[in-house]
Amino acid sequence: MSQASAPLDSSAADTATPPGSLWARMRADPQYAPEHLALEAVRRLGPEASRWHDRMRDEQPDASPDELADQAVKHFLTLARVSGAVSGVAGLPGAVLDVGVLAWTQARLVLHVAAAYGVDPTAQERATDLLVLQRVHKVAESARIALGVAAGRERASRIFTGSGSRPLGGVLLKLGVKLAQMAGVRAAKRMFAKVVPGAGVILGTWANSAATKDLSRRAREHYRPGPPQ
Repeated sequence: MSQASAPLDSSAADTATPPGSLWARMRADPQYAPEHLALEAVRRLGPEASRWHDRMRDEQPDASPDELADQAVKHFLTLARVSGAVSGVAGLPGAVLDVGVLAWTQARLVLHVAAAYGVDPTAQERATDLLVLQRVHKVAESARIALGVAAGRERASRIFTGSGSRPLGGVLLKLGVKLAQMAGVRAAKRMFAKVVPGAGVILGTWANSAATKDLSRRAREHYRPGPPQ
């Protein structure tokens, strides 16, 4: 098999972090931040994963789905390890930024794993998968309901500064908690640790790695075909 290629295409720079429009929706509607992120991930990251799968099939026609999934997981684990150390923003805003980027990176991982196993990463059902695999919702039905609510609220989303009478710090804290829940329990601990100068970077690398490894295992179990009946 040829040398493994990074599971990215020429548009990867545009998908490396959540877009500003998504941050605006999540800031305006923090209660449904994970649902907004999942919907936007499928819209923006699903096509990226699909293009990656097509390219890898051309470059490595003999690679098994498990081997392609291995490559995707390795790449996005590396990104997850460093995501908490690069924002350069201190305190609560930086912590929220970090867990948002981590949740987004994890969504990229899941959609690439889906593509590796021949599952369409652009299908709307992948947003449901993200919320269940990232343990925002326990079952698919509740995830679908929440996604429907979030999709309906997108039209009413306000920009970052339009948070009404709620204190900005309270909005950020609520948003951070919801995104940390999506990114993993350890990420929540890291988010609060970052508010203490010097603590967050060291904890962040290992917390991001552990949460993302656990998610990758669940994603592979979910998308890998079962034995023939």
